[in-house]
Amino acid sequence: MTCFVSHTSVDCVDAFALSEFWKSVLGYVDVAADPNEAGDEECPILDPSTGHTLLFIEVPEANAGKNRIHLDIRPRHQSRDEEVQRLKGLGARVLTDRRDEHGLGQGWVTMADPEGNEFCVLRSEPERTGTA
Repeated sequence: MTCFVSHTSVDCVDAFALSEFWKSVLGYVDVAADPNEAGDEECPILDPSTGHTLLFIEVPEANAGKNRIHLDIRPRHQSRDEEVQRLKGLGARVLTDRRDEHGLGQGWVTMADPEGNEFCVLRSEPERTGTA
């Protein structure tokens, strides 16, 4: 017997605000039967293609340090560098720039969402395969 991941949960201070940020980042949508509203303590968002769900849950504690688990995201339609700029415009901030760590343009950028949760931005598939 095995298990499957039901959803990925993210503890946060403002579930609605953080779910709105990540909807913009990932192109996820509200669950049709349970749309998110300001003040909701739990806000699920759904990938319309795969069904993966991120669930933002309000907790009283602030983020105490570096995440032990994080998302690695890969841009669908633009370059990694263009995506980093877009995410900065949404309120993310760059923590560590490792774009050249494994050769010119090969690495990633570690960023933080508006509540300080870390995530990494990888190169797009065309950049990775040399078809960009």
